[in-house]
Amino acid sequence: MTHALKSLSRSTLGVAISLAVVLAIWAGGLRLLDVSSFIGKGPLDVFGYLALDEDAAAHRAAVADNLTITLADAAIGFVAGLALALVAAAAFTLIRGVEDALLPIAMLLRSVPLVAMAPILILIFGRGTATVAAMGGIVVLFPALVTIVLGLRSASPAMVDVVSVFGGSKVAAFRKVALPASLPAFFTALRISIPGALTGALLAEWLATGQGIGYQIVSDVSRARYESVWASVVVVTAASLLLYGIVSVLERLVLRRMGQTV
Repeated sequence: MTHALKSLSRSTLGVAISLAVVLAIWAGGLRLLDVSSFIGKGPLDVFGYLALDEDAAAHRAAVADNLTITLADAAIGFVAGLALALVAAAAFTLIRGVEDALLPIAMLLRSVPLVAMAPILILIFGRGTATVAAMGGIVVLFPALVTIVLGLRSASPAMVDVVSVFGGSKVAAFRKVALPASLPAFFTALRISIPGALTGALLAEWLATGQGIGYQIVSDVSRARYESVWASVVVVTAASLLLYGIVSVLERLVLRRMGQTV
């Protein structure tokens, strides 16, 4: 319990520092760049929009509803991309030739801007959950794949040889040596995939589904509702930081339980 509380305290402190830095850059950037107050809304403006205005309750409800949709869409892309990355990373490690065959495809998906691929994805999958999974999965796939593969290959060759000497198969060495050694890389992949999944969800909502924060921001910009735009951006950014902190806590707890330092 003590370790859990320490991990929670460290992650909470990290999130608080990140929020403070973001707020300082936000307020200072608007002032430094001399952005019009009609367009550029500062932290106090957003706080007033969500907490002090007469319609603040309605504003909070609208933002919360859109955030719920966006988080659900992000979860779909996150799971799809991470699952594909795990399967591909295992295949790269266990089967010779698979990496040479599949890595160019992953590189192609990474190099082509998602905005350019969106019309094709919409034509193929429509404007529903499948497109959300495809767009979010593409954003998550490549960085997660590279990180997990590097983690799997960081396993000690001596430990792999020990498994082989005692008659263990390649799959057994993968399960008993490579997988435990890749845990830090796996959690790193989780952390970097969170903002990627949110980005994919926002793009899918803007270009395909017509709902969630991604679409709401575009709609609000077209109607010059800049308080709502900034509030949506702030809320989704805060959600990303919170999820990042949760994964960091889980990482410390799991690695400590596995006997690995963080």
